[in-house]
Amino acid sequence: MEWVIGVVALVVVIASYVTWTAGRVDRLHLRAASAGRALDSQLVRRAAAAAVLAETELAGDPAGDDLYAAARAALDAREDDREASENDLTRMLRKQALDPQEPNGAAVIAASRRVALARQMHTDLVRAALGARERPLVRLLRLNRKHARPAYFDIDDPTLSAV
Repeated sequence: MEWVIGVVALVVVIASYVTWTAGRVDRLHLRAASAGRALDSQLVRRAAAAAVLAETELAGDPAGDDLYAAARAALDAREDDREASENDLTRMLRKQALDPQEPNGAAVIAASRRVALARQMHTDLVRAALGARERPLVRLLRLNRKHARPAYFDIDDPTLSAV
């Protein structure tokens, strides 16, 4: 009778660990997806702020036209072209002399900082989700099969410096 209790206790412990691991994999994937949506939101805000900057303060200037084109390209980019268009926008923003005293310049600088923070959060959560996917128990029991593999969003560091 004692060995039956021991086997039942062992099964309960193993089942609890597998359930906890499956829940952790689910939570990490959901958090990575949420961080991806937050990063997308911040990228849209930065592109919109750059477009406003190009329309108001750099109107008529060829650099303003290029910045506006890069901002529109970032806003209109498809999923597979998004990284390249965001990198182009970052390069165009780095060429501008942004004044933090001007409202539009301050908005672009702040949006770029928020993008950098959102990107770091997304990268950390994707790394954690991929690490959880690679655990032997998760692979053996296929606990990750209901989630798509999370992907990094690889862009240049979007942090801008003020003049």
